[in-house]
Amino acid sequence: MAKQLWARLLVDFPAETIMFAAEQVVKQQKFLPNVHDVVEACNSSAHKLLGMPDAHSAYIEACRAPSPKKEYKWTHPAVYYAGRSSDWFFLANSVEAKAFPVFERNYALLIERVAAGENIEIELPKALPDHIEKPLKRKDLQQKMKQLLKDSGLGN
Repeated sequence: MAKQLWARLLVDFPAETIMFAAEQVVKQQKFLPNVHDVVEACNSSAHKLLGMPDAHSAYIEACRAPSPKKEYKWTHPAVYYAGRSSDWFFLANSVEAKAFPVFERNYALLIERVAAGENIEIELPKALPDHIEKPLKRKDLQQKMKQLLKDSGLGN
């Protein structure tokens, strides 16, 4: 019955996350961990396995990032999306005690999505086209206009 409980509570985590978290908990405690300790460790260590900063470091990065935010070189796209979801104005104008819990929740949701295999990338604005057309000269425009009037039957 205990094995079923452990399996049911850990089913949402990849095997690598469970192993990493279990190793961390065993190193930190004198006794073998209970399932609650392992689940908490899985939640708190998922970002390490995914190459993402911890929630507070991500919060600091989001608060300090210059505008335009989309063009900043983020440590991970999830930091950008957590900041955007939390509202940049709110992050910039609220005290940490009020803003960090909002950011932390949004960031945790994004960590879960990344851990589940979702690929989140920042869509960059489109670059200028390879060829930029130059405007026609006034004389050419007048000639085109005369031709259009003639073709439509409105001209002389």
